[in-house]
Amino acid sequence: MKKFITSYSIPFLLGLLIFASDFLNTSLFNFGDRNFAVWFVLSVLCFACGWYINRSLSWQYGGKVVFAVIIAVTLISILIILFFNEYFGTFDLLTENLILFSLRNITLGAMGIFGMAVQEVVSGEKEALILKEKNKMLEMNVDSSKKEAELLIKEASLKAEEIINDAKFKAKNIFLKKERIEQELKEFIQTERELLRKYEDLK
Repeated sequence: MKKFITSYSIPFLLGLLIFASDFLNTSLFNFGDRNFAVWFVLSVLCFACGWYINRSLSWQYGGKVVFAVIIAVTLISILIILFFNEYFGTFDLLTENLILFSLRNITLGAMGIFGMAVQEVVSGEKEALILKEKNKMLEMNVDSSKKEAELLIKEASLKAEEIINDAKFKAKNIFLKKERIEQELKEFIQTERELLRKYEDLK
């Protein structure tokens, strides 16, 4: 409930600010030479409301809310001006004055939309910067992973070479042992034959 009130109180305030602009040139609120300053302050406040609306309600939904506020306030303003045309001084040129008041409301509403657009651009730039930083971190991780993979490949190739060299060395040793055993067997057989011959000669 609290979030609902905080989210929708600013669009209500925006509507009040837009509606308040209808009373700038009336006898009750006639600021004379300071009318432009009051108009400027109203514009800045509408801009700030649009900024906050975009932060709290997002661009799509907030835009719909602001558009609905502009339409609603404009219709209410037209009805009030029609009923109290003497107070607003519109009894001479009613249609033209209704158009002017509507344009005034739409202009302040557009300032709210402008505030939303600026906030959306600023938040988009922040998100882009965050994404760039994440991309840099990912690239650094990829580079470090590549280096680690290269080191692992080098270590694996060195180990493979060591294993191959050990296998060759062992095979050579086995081959030499085999040759030596064969040679010893030949010598043994030769000595056996000679002993047999000597034994036969003795008979």
